[in-house]
Amino acid sequence: MDIIGFLKTQFICHLLICYIFIVSGLIINFIQLLTLILWPINKQLFRRINCRLAYCISSQMVMLLEWWSGTDCTLYTDPESYHKYGKENAIVILNHNFEIDFLCGWNFCERFGVLGSSKVLAKKELSYMPIIGWMWYFLEIVFCKRKWEEDRKTVMQKLLNLRDYPENFWFLIHCEGTRFTEQKHQISMRVAEAKGLPKLKYHLLPRTKGFAVTVQCLRNVVSAVYDSTLNFRNNENPTLLGVLNGKKYHADLYVRQVTHILIPFWHTGIRIPLEEVPEDEQECSSWLHKLYQEKDAFQEEYYRTGTYPAVPVVPPRRPWTLLNWLFWALLLLYPLFKLLINMINSGSSLTLASFAFVIVMASVGVRWMIGVTEINKGSTYGNNENKQKQK
Repeated sequence: MDIIGFLKTQFICHLLICYIFIVSGLIINFIQLLTLILWPINKQLFRRINCRLAYCISSQMVMLLEWWSGTDCTLYTDPESYHKYGKENAIVILNHNFEIDFLCGWNFCERFGVLGSSKVLAKKELSYMPIIGWMWYFLEIVFCKRKWEEDRKTVMQKLLNLRDYPENFWFLIHCEGTRFTEQKHQISMRVAEAKGLPKLKYHLLPRTKGFAVTVQCLRNVVSAVYDSTLNFRNNENPTLLGVLNGKKYHADLYVRQVTHILIPFWHTGIRIPLEEVPEDEQECSSWLHKLYQEKDAFQEEYYRTGTYPAVPVVPPRRPWTLLNWLFWALLLLYPLFKLLINMINSGSSLTLASFAFVIVMASVGVRWMIGVTEINKGSTYGNNENKQKQK
């Protein structure tokens, strides 16, 4: 192992990275709080500023994947669609199989310049999480409680609020609602059998109501739907801890631009504008189930051949994620080291004990943040065998 690779595995480096992320994130959250005074005066200026502030946070996570880990991300897509990415609003459907699939989705957004304005449909609990959850609040992220009777009105209102958003944005959505595990898959397929739906091998049944409402509310705002399927080569099992340790992964992302949404699949050669698509919820549900059957077939093909049926391309890596991180590192590490030297020079046992306590608490915080992304500690949503109804 070379010296750079060795340093990447050292806990002190992890602590410094997390210190920069946490302190800069809290500073940015505070600045975002101050921008609230702009909302009644100039809502669009508020939104543009918060897109840039959010980028300062989320790009640090992408920096870990792109520059620290050096993970390769290959995009498989139609060359005719490629030039449109980042230049139009889109709904992006993602599979939910890996601990860092959210990070790869952000990387995709970053490569095409929409990371700061990207949106998600997220569970309400995340809105209380410092830094990322608070950042999302100011980005007008759509949060839900996963109780559709309570969520429908709130979700629709938040989606309708995005219709005049001043920046191009991608709305990232995991239609399965939770990460794939064997236990959840068995339960999901029992639901499929009970409802007479085709079974899936590599995905959970999609939860169609949130997707249908998203399409309905963003009609005439969103130009297309991107169906995205993520895999990793050589049976890699990527984790956020692995990325933090500098481990390099090899991600393959297959993206189809779906502009014919909600019409019969035998008309796939015809481009139909989204605003002309029928809004019937039942048709939307049938379409989404059909889409996931196709995603399953693509997954099967990838496991068999190690590739996707499209042209591979590696979008250029932009320098802004690294430059943003270096800015915050230079800004925050100097006062940290100066404080540390002063504490050591003081010789006070109480001071040194306090510093040691802070280090321990920081390490616990690091572990907690990593644990949020771990599959075995993820949502129990769908695990309860008595909860057979898919929403």
